[in-house]
Amino acid sequence: MSESGGGVTASATEQTVAGSAGRGVSEARDRLERWGLPVLIFVGLLALWQAGVVHLALGLRDFQLPYPAQIAEALADRWDILLYDAVVYTGFEAVAGLLIGAAVGFFCAWLFVSVPLLRSGALPIAAALNSIPIVAVAPIAVLWLGFGQPSKIAVVALMTFAPMVVNAFKGLYSVDRQALDLLDSVAASPWQVFVKLRLPSSLPYVFSALKVGITLALIGALVSEFFNAQRGLGVTLSNNIQVAKMPLAWAAIVTAAVLGLALYGLVSLAERAAIPWHVSFRRR
Repeated sequence: MSESGGGVTASATEQTVAGSAGRGVSEARDRLERWGLPVLIFVGLLALWQAGVVHLALGLRDFQLPYPAQIAEALADRWDILLYDAVVYTGFEAVAGLLIGAAVGFFCAWLFVSVPLLRSGALPIAAALNSIPIVAVAPIAVLWLGFGQPSKIAVVALMTFAPMVVNAFKGLYSVDRQALDLLDSVAASPWQVFVKLRLPSSLPYVFSALKVGITLALIGALVSEFFNAQRGLGVTLSNNIQVAKMPLAWAAIVTAAVLGLALYGLVSLAERAAIPWHVSFRRR
C-alpha cells in the first residue's frame, strides 16, 4: 500500500511539474508573440529605411527624409535640449491640459447624469466641441492668454474635454439597474449611489477616455507650440523644418513619440492599479 501511495504521490508531483513547465512555455510563447514580433518588424523596417529602400520606393532624397543614422546622430547631439523641452514644456502642457480637461469633462458628465434637462440639451453641445479644429483654436488661445504655456494648456484641455464627457457619461449612466434599485430600496443617498455604483462603473470608460486623451493632448501641445511659442518640441520641429534641418526635426518627432508612449504607459499602469477587477485584466 505504501508503495502504491508513493507511486501516486510521485505521479501527482510529475503532473504538477509538467503542468508548471507547460504554463511557463505558454507564457514565454505569449510574451514572444506580444513583444518579439513587433520588435522584429520594427528593426526590419529600420534596416530597410537605412538601406535606402524607403527612399527608392517613395522617390525621396536624404534632405527630404533623413536616414535613421542621421536622426540618431541628431538625438545624440541634442538629447539634453530635446529632453528638457519634452519634460518641462511639451510634456507639462500635455499632462496639465489633460488633467484639467478630464476633470471638467467628468464633472460635466456627472451633471448630465444628475440633471435630465442638461442631459438632453448640453450633452450634444459638449460632444460637438470635439469637431473644432485645433489650428483655429490655438491662435485664439494665444490672443486671449498670451504666448506662454497657459494658452497651450487651454488648447489641450479643450481637445480632451469632449472625449471625457462622452465616455464618462456613458459609464456613469449605464449602470446595473438591479443594483440601482437595490440601493434605492435601502434609502442610499445620491452620494452613496455615486461612490458605490456609478463611479466604479464609469472607471473603465474614464480610462479609455484618458488613453485617447493623452494622444490628443500631445498633438494639441505640439500644434499649439507652432504659434508664437518660445520653447518646446513643437518649436524645434517647426523651426528646423523651415530651415531644412530635417535630422533634428525628426529627432524632435522621435522624442515626441517616446514621450507619448511613456505617458500612455503611465495611464495604462494607473488603469491596472485602479480597476484590477475589470475583465480585460483577468487571467484565465
